[in-house]
Amino acid sequence: MAQLVNEHAQMLSNEQVGPRLHLMVLEAPEIAGAILPGQFVHMKLPDLEAHILRRPFSVYARDKAAGTIDILYQEVGSVTKLMPGMQGGTVEVIGPVGNTWNAECAHALLVGGGVGSAPLFMLAEALKEAGTPFDVVLGAQTRDALVARSRYADLMQCEPCCATDDGSFGRAGFCTSLAEERLAQGCIADGAAYDFLAVCGPEPLMRIVAKMGADAGVRTQVSMEKRMACGVGACLSCVVDTVDGKRRSCVDGPIFEAEKVVW
Repeated sequence: MAQLVNEHAQMLSNEQVGPRLHLMVLEAPEIAGAILPGQFVHMKLPDLEAHILRRPFSVYARDKAAGTIDILYQEVGSVTKLMPGMQGGTVEVIGPVGNTWNAECAHALLVGGGVGSAPLFMLAEALKEAGTPFDVVLGAQTRDALVARSRYADLMQCEPCCATDDGSFGRAGFCTSLAEERLAQGCIADGAAYDFLAVCGPEPLMRIVAKMGADAGVRTQVSMEKRMACGVGACLSCVVDTVDGKRRSCVDGPIFEAEKVVW
């Protein structure tokens, strides 16, 4: 893994891309050059002295040549609700943090729910670069919340399989039904069975899809995004219960073998 760096990143843009969803682009050349799929950054936000703890954010995409990283975030807590008002300036970012997807496989299925689509995108890029056939299942509450769909479509040169809770795009209902269908039917490209499944999203979604993977005999990894304080493994605030005991999401994860997680 790359050595952690503490980089003062210039905020190039911070735009709303969906309901309570925003895309922040940071100029952070050291992190952009080193980060691997599934890793994240720990961010200290300016002018928020009342919130002294850094916040973890998955890296959606990076551009090595431009030295930028993209952060897709959702307004969910006191800090992220303040973030849309930030424009320009610098933010202090530690990264790259955590481990990466271990996607040595012949056929892969990626399942992302909500903002869980973000930590999977760089994996999709790596699979395409390696020439590995893969399919993508995305789920969100509404069509407008499927903010990663177009980027995946551009990468894949076809539409990902999508589901929305309200039926406004793709299949009506949860994306778990699409994941189950894909596992039963195999890879769209050639009908071959998947031998790797990567899942990120709300924990109930990951638990359900992980069981599907286990039932189908497919090696499955999940991204366990937990609340974090220190981000370097010292505070034990982000522990994940596993069959091997408690593990820290920040340094032992965030990627875990699904069969090891005690749901």
